[in-house]
Amino acid sequence: MSQDLFPADSAATPPEDGSRRSFIKQAGGILGLALAPPLLSQAERLTAFSKTVEGVTSMTLKVNGTARTLQAEPRVSLLDALRENLDLTGTKKGCDHGQCGACTVLVDGKRINSCLTLAVMNQGKEITTIEGLAKGEELHPMQAAFLKHDGFQCGYCTPGQIMSGVACVQEGHAKTDDQTREWMSGNLCRCGAYPNIVAAVREVAGKA
Repeated sequence: MSQDLFPADSAATPPEDGSRRSFIKQAGGILGLALAPPLLSQAERLTAFSKTVEGVTSMTLKVNGTARTLQAEPRVSLLDALRENLDLTGTKKGCDHGQCGACTVLVDGKRINSCLTLAVMNQGKEITTIEGLAKGEELHPMQAAFLKHDGFQCGYCTPGQIMSGVACVQEGHAKTDDQTREWMSGNLCRCGAYPNIVAAVREVAGKA
C-alpha cells in the first residue's frame, strides 16, 4: 500500500486487511483535529505557558497590607501561594476549578477565585484574605454577623462566603434578599446554611 494517507486510487481500492486498522486510526486522528475547537481557553493557554517555564522565581505579593516575598514556580496559583508558601490557610481549597468559591479573596477590592489566577500575575496588587479582615481582636462586621446569624455549620466554605459577602456589600449587590442570593450564588455551602448567610450579609448591608 502507498505510504500516503490518501493514495490516488484509495477511493476505488480499499486498504488491505493488514493495514485497515492503521488506516482507520490515521483517518480518525485527522477527523479529531478537524473537529477540535479552534481557540484554546485562557486556562489552557496558561497551562501550556506554565509547562514551558522551568524552575522557580522570586515574587512579592502585598497581602493584608504587608509585602511578602516568596520563591515559587511561575505556574503556582495564588491560592497555593497563599496556603503553601505564606501559611495563610484561611483561604480554602475546594474544587480547584473556580466552581465553589471556597478560595475567594479580594484583589484590589474585587473578589476573585484565587485558584484561577497565577500568583505572579498579582504582584503589585492589594490582596486581602480572611486573615486580614479583623482589626486585632475586633472582628469585621461581616464576621460578627456570620456568628450572630449562625451562617455556617462545618465552616469549610465560611472564609470564602465572608470574603464574597464583604465584596457583595461593597458592590451594592445586597439591597434585597433575592439580589443577595443571586450575587452570592458563586459560593456553595454543602451544609445548606444559605438562609443564615443571606441574613448576615443583609444585616451588614443595612448598616453600610
